[in-house]
Amino acid sequence: MTLDTLNLVAILGMAAVTYLTRIAGLALAGRLDLSPRAQAAFDAIPPAVLVAVIAPSALATGWPETGAALLAALAATRLPLLAVVAVGVLAVVGLRMV
Repeated sequence: MTLDTLNLVAILGMAAVTYLTRIAGLALAGRLDLSPRAQAAFDAIPPAVLVAVIAPSALATGWPETGAALLAALAATRLPLLAVVAVGVLAVVGLRMV
């Protein structure tokens, strides 16, 4: 398998732009003076992205994935985001074993 130089440059360029976009978002977010309502909306972005990623697989696959998504949604009412992800992963593994 060979990699053309132009393709390599394009891949590295896309990686650099993606990385710079993420870093710029973090740098700018710290400088924003948000109202409490805007801050609440800003804080809701990570869970919203997580739901957008999980919902299609929860609804388009079998019952173990749907059950795990429901358990993760229940956990999200009380636990931090990382713990919710862990609950979802463990739930889908456990339900698939049944």
